[in-house]
Amino acid sequence: MSELMIPPAFVMVAGAVLLPFLPKKIRSAAFVFVTFCTLALVLNLPDGSSSPVKVMNYSLVLCEVDDLSRVFGIIFAFIAFAGGIYAFHIKETGQQVAALLYAGGALGVTFAGDFFTLFIYWEMMAVASAYLIWARRTKESHGAGFRYLLYHVLGGGLLFAGILLHISKPGTDIFITDMNPGMGISAWLMLLGVVINAAVPPLHSWLSDAYPKATVTGAVFLSAFTTKTAVYVLARMFHGWEVLLIFGTIMTLYGVIFAVLANDIRGILAYHIISQVGYMVAGVGIGTAMAINGAVSHAFSHILYKALLFMGAGVVLHTTGTSKLTELGGLGKKQPITFWLYMIAAFSISGFPLFNGFISKSMTVAAAISGEAHYEWAHLLMILAAVGTFLSVGLKLPYFTWYSREKPKELKPTAPPKNMHIGMAVVAFFCILHGIAPKLLYVWLPHLVKWNPFTMHHLVETVQILVFTFVVFWLMRKVIHPKARIALDLDWFYRKPAKLVRRIIVEPWNSSFDWVEGQAFTIAGKLATFGKNPFLLFSRDKSDGTYTPDRYRPAAQQLVFAVLGLFIIVVFLGLIL
Repeated sequence: MSELMIPPAFVMVAGAVLLPFLPKKIRSAAFVFVTFCTLALVLNLPDGSSSPVKVMNYSLVLCEVDDLSRVFGIIFAFIAFAGGIYAFHIKETGQQVAALLYAGGALGVTFAGDFFTLFIYWEMMAVASAYLIWARRTKESHGAGFRYLLYHVLGGGLLFAGILLHISKPGTDIFITDMNPGMGISAWLMLLGVVINAAVPPLHSWLSDAYPKATVTGAVFLSAFTTKTAVYVLARMFHGWEVLLIFGTIMTLYGVIFAVLANDIRGILAYHIISQVGYMVAGVGIGTAMAINGAVSHAFSHILYKALLFMGAGVVLHTTGTSKLTELGGLGKKQPITFWLYMIAAFSISGFPLFNGFISKSMTVAAAISGEAHYEWAHLLMILAAVGTFLSVGLKLPYFTWYSREKPKELKPTAPPKNMHIGMAVVAFFCILHGIAPKLLYVWLPHLVKWNPFTMHHLVETVQILVFTFVVFWLMRKVIHPKARIALDLDWFYRKPAKLVRRIIVEPWNSSFDWVEGQAFTIAGKLATFGKNPFLLFSRDKSDGTYTPDRYRPAAQQLVFAVLGLFIIVVFLGLIL
């Protein structure tokens, strides 16, 4: 079916363009209105493709709707709406415009029917999201944002190179299609560009570095869009690639290990994005219908509870001015609403029964050993990663933030804006709703769901993991007390040789440019001096750099007159001869 459809991304982008021209008092309300309209549009889009748009010799499909794109479109539009409520108190136009463009880019990628449209929105996401890091306006956020942008420019370049190589092959076109490992370097280049956005180690350090340094509200949007958009593209184009199962399973453990070591509360949550996205990447790598459903449903659930986790951490940072566990504690009685809303997300990510993480993560884990899939090693490692998830996000972070009293000083948090708690409550409602009634989510999945998470075996297994983890934490809570330290992961391999690389590659070029620049200024200065008074070129005192015309003027005048005389003689002889 081909018919005229309004791409949801157009609504977001139009809102971003119009927002700066609106009165400042209504911009926040306009942000929420635009995102709500986009959500309504996504819910009512018919299946099929929009009419192609001719650009030069290519036909661009700006909106293609099926079950996979719709479920991602719903959650992207919804979290933009909830994030707008959470950030309602923000009056900075730059952040509001960047957030709308960022969400619009995610929706543009989701509904793109051709590679060029996908790439344009892919790059728009990179630029808009980088601003949400820079908007914090600290030295650390400036550096982290620049590094973030460099990574995504690299990823976009690899993706575009793969696209160009792919469409240059005979018999291929620009429409998005399934890839397989046998399609050559073009497919692998596109995969590499996408996995950078998915934060697959060792190409992940942009995430753990930048997300904790973003603005309070910007981190909420960052947690929702970039990595999950990458998961969508992987599910669309690279499902069944076994290499994704291997790297995805590694991600599940890698993220929780460094989350346990982290001291910054948003740093803990950032590492857990890597871990949770690992489940999705692994599900895409398995490639069965159940595994794809698990990856998609977990992406949906993850966006909800991860946004809620960052919202809770953002309230703490906004009201206390710090996000370090070593500087927090004892906030339970002062922030009970924030604490319990956060714990709904913590129960969800930890896989508690009756919360949405339980009904989505379990599907991916079970898919590793169900049907034609026989990946027992992946199944075991993903279960092990669940222990670290509850330990760090469900126990360590809330305990040392809200209840531990081993802090250097008494904290006196300010009252957060009411809209922050309203935004959290909206997201928390769906974390519980989908946990109680999973069919409300399952009905949107791309394949028919034949999975019941509430089996006795699964319930007993989950309870055993949660109880065991809680007992271990409680017995060792003094031992694992957070330390004020920086835990470098694979990022060490980037940072350690930085000085040597700079000395070998950067400094020689800087010296060369400085020398050329110095010579250019010298020549320009001499030309300016000559234009002002030619005699001054012969009268610079080399000792202190000052001009002393009287000292050299006689010799200079004699030289100038001699040259002029010689010139006149040559001209005269030329006329005669």
